[in-house]
Amino acid sequence: MKDLDTPMELGAVALRDRLASGALSALDLVEACLARIAAREPEIGAWAWIDPDYARDQARRLDAHRVSGRALGPLHGLPVGLKDVIDTARIPTENGCALDAGRVPARDAFVVERLRAAGALILGKTVTTELAFLHPGKTRNPHNPAHTPGGSSSGSAAAVADAMVPLAIGTQTGGSVIRPAAFCGVTGYKPTFGAIPRRGVQMQSHTLDTLGVFATDPLGAALVAEALFGFDETDPATALTPPPRLLDTAHGAPPLPPVFAFVKPPGWDRADAETHAAFAELTAALGEQVFEVTLPPTFDAAAAQRARINMAEMARYHYRYVRDGLDRLGPETRDALEEGARIPARDYLAALDWPKVLNAGLDEIFTRCDAILCPAAPGPAPEGLGATGDPIFNGLWTLCGTPAVTVPVLTAGNGLPIGVQLVGPRGDDARLLRTAHWLYGWAGA
Repeated sequence: MKDLDTPMELGAVALRDRLASGALSALDLVEACLARIAAREPEIGAWAWIDPDYARDQARRLDAHRVSGRALGPLHGLPVGLKDVIDTARIPTENGCALDAGRVPARDAFVVERLRAAGALILGKTVTTELAFLHPGKTRNPHNPAHTPGGSSSGSAAAVADAMVPLAIGTQTGGSVIRPAAFCGVTGYKPTFGAIPRRGVQMQSHTLDTLGVFATDPLGAALVAEALFGFDETDPATALTPPPRLLDTAHGAPPLPPVFAFVKPPGWDRADAETHAAFAELTAALGEQVFEVTLPPTFDAAAAQRARINMAEMARYHYRYVRDGLDRLGPETRDALEEGARIPARDYLAALDWPKVLNAGLDEIFTRCDAILCPAAPGPAPEGLGATGDPIFNGLWTLCGTPAVTVPVLTAGNGLPIGVQLVGPRGDDARLLRTAHWLYGWAGA
């Protein structure tokens, strides 16, 4: 795992400040990342593509830019890993799929354009599960390589957790940011649906797909996400609104101690005894700052409705893989595509109405708290690499479009992280990140 003399121990915000002041050069930081990758990548397998010379060339240009006295971007010199479903011009983007081997886009995705404009350094492409679904890639959990890192943003979470890179970008359609962040012990942040444009990102479900970020702590997540929020006319989920001040708000002290609504979400009985005990201790320690609330029975059907939308839309967007080589896909992907093709239109259209019903219930809860508190996964990362873990505690929030963040503050008896998930009202991302930062500090993380 992390070494105390690794620059990434400082966190992304402190690294940004050192880079801006000249106390740390972009080239020195890149060399530290590359040295860590050279030492650990054979065991962890977080990267789908990386070119050390390309990374060094970017760093030299960024250092020359700073020395020239010109204005610096908010992410100046910070290396970022990109999930390999995010298009990068003249750099392979293969979607974790054999049928896309050798694919090289001609244009950067929206988020890559934003990262470059903010002065970030594209370190490389991180491993994704096949087509960002459930068939695992090569990545292993940095805390214990015999355990899954989660999915589908497995490489992004593992690379940040193992101090290979301070920041990374992923996507979530079910639990693909929150779950791997929980398993790998980092902060994963899935913004409000539509906050970050998806142009140039492989589409699996236009109703659910959400870009998210990974950092060691909530402030790092706020820093990089703020640079990515925006509007793109090609993505109808986005809106032309002023971007929130995520980092300033997250860094500020709450006017009052945050209040949490502890929720045992559908599937609570699938959580292991250690997770039950850990959350009992956490809520007891928070005392009067937490109250328990039971979700209405309607929420029990949310997982099935989310899956119905996911499968139907996946069958639409991934039809070319069925046409061109279904037998070359993993069994999880094949089964999902075949299931999606069988879903009746009436059932799919009815499922699209569910977020309105569910959010009506959540809105009432949010009037009484700063954030919902719940597990990010049923337990620590399971042993074995043949599956990516259970997303039961993530899909509900993806379906509702609410922002969610994992705060790495609990540890299981075997040394693996247990993820604490905070969920906020749609559009109130800044307050959610402030609450996450408060919890991170309160827990002494």
